[in-house]
This record gives sequence, C-alpha cells and structure tokens, in this order.
Amino acid sequence: MEKHNNGNSPGTLYVVGTGPGSELYMTGAAAKALETAETIIGYKTYLDLIPSFLTKEKEVISSQMMKEVDRCRESLTIADSGKKVALVCGGDPGIYAMAGLVYELARENDYSCAIEIIAGLAAINSCAARLGAPLMHDFAAVSLSDLLTPWELIEKRLRAVAAADFVTAIYNPKSKKRTEQIVKTREIFLEHREPKTPVGIVTAATRENEKIAITTLDNMLDNEITMQSTVIIGNSQSYTWNDLIITPRGYRGKYSL
Repeated sequence: MEKHNNGNSPGTLYVVGTGPGSELYMTGAAAKALETAETIIGYKTYLDLIPSFLTKEKEVISSQMMKEVDRCRESLTIADSGKKVALVCGGDPGIYAMAGLVYELARENDYSCAIEIIAGLAAINSCAARLGAPLMHDFAAVSLSDLLTPWELIEKRLRAVAAADFVTAIYNPKSKKRTEQIVKTREIFLEHREPKTPVGIVTAATRENEKIAITTLDNMLDNEITMQSTVIIGNSQSYTWNDLIITPRGYRGKYSL
C-alpha cells in the first residue's frame, strides 16, 4: 500500500454532518469542527448553506455532484499533510453520505491522519419532526437511487419493509431522469397498506424553500416530489390529526391514558 504522509505530523479529518440545511439545526460539535478546520471541502450545494463558516482565513474547496470519491480522497490527502480538514456532508455523514467512503479509502491507501465523524441531524428525523410523530414505532429507510444499488435489490427491500409494516422513509425518491421508481414504490406499498395510509412529504427541510405535504398513499403522487424530498409512509396504525402524522407507540394498550 502507498503511504501518503510526507513526514509532517498527520492532521485530522472531520467528516461533518451539517444537518438538514438551516444552520439553526446544526449541532454544537459540527459548528466547533468547522470553526477548528483550516480547510473546508464539500459539495457546493451544502457549502452554500453554511456561509458564516466560510471565512477568508480558511481554504474552501467546492466540488460538484458525482465527485464523491475525488472529494474524499482530497480531504484525506490534505489532512495527511498535517492540516485540520472538515469534509462537509448534509444531514448525517454516516447515513447515505461520506463517512463510509472515507473509511474505505483510508483503509485501502494507508492514510495516517485521524478521522472523526461528527454526527448531524439526518433527513429521516429532521423531516419526521416537521410531520409530527410518524417514527414512534419501528421504521426503515430505503433510498430509491439506483446509481450505486441495482433496482432489483431496492425493490426487494421495499417489498420486505412494506410487508413487515415498517413506517418507511424514502430517500432520493425522484429526479428529473428517474421518475418511475416512486411510482413503483407506491404500487408495492398499496399491496400491503390501505390506500388511506398517511404519507408525509418534506422538501428542503428547514430551508427557505421548505415545503410540507400531508397526504395519503393513494394520492401521494399528486404532490410535488423532488430529489430534495423525503417521503415518509406510515404503517397500518399511523393516523393524521391536526395536519400531523402520528404513529402510536402502544402506550394506550398498556397504560390508561
């Protein structure tokens, strides 16, 4: 394996989850890592959401979509030279983001820098909070993006969670080129859930262009769904109240309310 350190003391790579969008929902640990970092690297869309941390004293490296491997490798290389680097991820870095790829590259290429994963609020719980309390019982998350996972495997997982009555969060539900997967997902869930099952759609959570829709499984496709959306499909016990979705935990059956 190639050794990357150039003789300087290795630095630290912070893989930072900045949360759903608004800096208000960033953790204190994430803010501290961004303030400490000498270099901040990230996908341009995520960097644009944290302008107060991109000061003139810091090196800021912005990259485009589909450059994940290059972004992680550059972050590791700079940290290995002795600097403190923050690799920015939206949401949580360990959920459909960069933490795993960073470790894969570090393992395969023998980087010496320290790696710290800084957790952030993920889309699944950030969006759930906007909808009420849909995740009060067992739940699952499935991404509909087939760029890295074959659709056949995604469909198998959808059928499994639908049959098992999990509340299900759908990540990456739709893009300009990928439009049929969300249609098929609805069909799969209708095989196991009632048409009136509550569905929540949150787009751009906590950002200026945030949109929230409470709908049903049979009508969910009548609402705008984009790559910035997270779709949460309730289970057989979920219900709506005051424009919110609630999934009972089971307290009523055990205690007197």
